[in-house]
Amino acid sequence: MVAPSLPGIEIEETTDEQAALDPPYRVLIHNDDVTPYDFVIQVLRAVFHLSAPEAEAVTWEAHTRGAAVVMVLPLEEAKHRVGQAHGLARAAGYPLAFTIEPE
Repeated sequence: MVAPSLPGIEIEETTDEQAALDPPYRVLIHNDDVTPYDFVIQVLRAVFHLSAPEAEAVTWEAHTRGAAVVMVLPLEEAKHRVGQAHGLARAAGYPLAFTIEPE
């Protein structure tokens, strides 16, 4: 299944071999009262390549608990994807927030 694309946005993949050697970091998504639920799911699918059910589950957990783990990635990859997600959210005018923490 192909992740949905957001209009006018290209998601760049990184394949840096050094990233595979980085220690693992958790990417967390944080709930807010502004960003639409469907937009969050689109970002999770487009940037983090989650399936529809996975994106729905992560979104629901963040909504009900305040935050949720999206995935665990090497640090540079986590930074890259969080930057992409923040860029999409800001371009759409939403305060959707992600953070990164050591595993």
